[in-house]
Amino acid sequence: MDLTPFHGRVVAGAFVPHPLLRNAHLQTLLSVLRPAPRLALEVERLELPDGDFVDLGWCDSSRAQGALLQGRQAPLAVLLHGLTGGFESKYARGLARRLLELGWRVVILRFRGAGPEPNRLPRYYHHGDTEDLREVLALLSEREPATRLFAVGWSLGGNVLLKYLGEDGEKTPLAAAVAVSVPFELQPCAERLRTGFSRLYQRHLMGELQRMIRRKHEIVPLPVDWDKVAAAKDFFDFDNAATAILHGFRDAYDYYERSSSGRYLSGIRRPVLAIHAKDDPFMTPAVVPAARALPPDVTLELCEHGGHVGFCAAGPRYGARWWLEERIPEFLAGHVTNG
Repeated sequence: MDLTPFHGRVVAGAFVPHPLLRNAHLQTLLSVLRPAPRLALEVERLELPDGDFVDLGWCDSSRAQGALLQGRQAPLAVLLHGLTGGFESKYARGLARRLLELGWRVVILRFRGAGPEPNRLPRYYHHGDTEDLREVLALLSEREPATRLFAVGWSLGGNVLLKYLGEDGEKTPLAAAVAVSVPFELQPCAERLRTGFSRLYQRHLMGELQRMIRRKHEIVPLPVDWDKVAAAKDFFDFDNAATAILHGFRDAYDYYERSSSGRYLSGIRRPVLAIHAKDDPFMTPAVVPAARALPPDVTLELCEHGGHVGFCAAGPRYGARWWLEERIPEFLAGHVTNG
């Protein structure tokens, strides 16, 4: 009798927060306020088929092909930042440094329009845009067919990664992936960010997005009503005034419906670890998928604490220890030689 489960697993996470940082907001804010990990980047501009571009930040010597790890060609990890993130995202830089120490090669994908230089076309990156990731992975796979590819995404980057994996199934060149603090269902997350202390996160993120749109609008005239974009009070307003119009959605609700990774999970055919905190202030418990919604290859590690992309534990002398930079390499290492 075949006893293989037909669905994935939801397991209790082993993360223990720093005793002084059990609060979800402290976890979330400290991940932003931590010192920036030092990381040397070599930037490669990748021209896309539609005439636009994305930038790849190769970490230290990662662009060199043929690096060896324990006698094998070193694996390559592609890192995907969150909303308003980029090469300076501290969670990505911290993980990159750790993977480099372990002998991996690492590249950060800066999504279309996320850098200081506006992209060329009216569209930019969003939660549902998987095409640029698909192009990048296809290029890396073509360049180095013998290299095992992996990906890690945080928040928006995690949503894009899971949606892509669900869309491409067996076709993906990725061997395994990790997604952290993913907004599996976007509408409840947008509603949560309208309330309480979480409104401060919304205000900060929207301010960054509005500045990005304004800077771009001065160079590439956009088919949006700038007054409505500038007057947006929450993500529903912003996504109605900008995201939906620039990316072919009927409205914000259509954008959330079609871009939420939760409805694509069943198509995933690669080992995936999703790490999530129950106290994430960007989310509600309603967005967390049950085991029956997960395919066999997906494990959801659900932690009691951690905030949004926080997960700060106690280190020596009660200093900060960034648990994700231990847990993610541990999971990925288990799939370097598998398959």
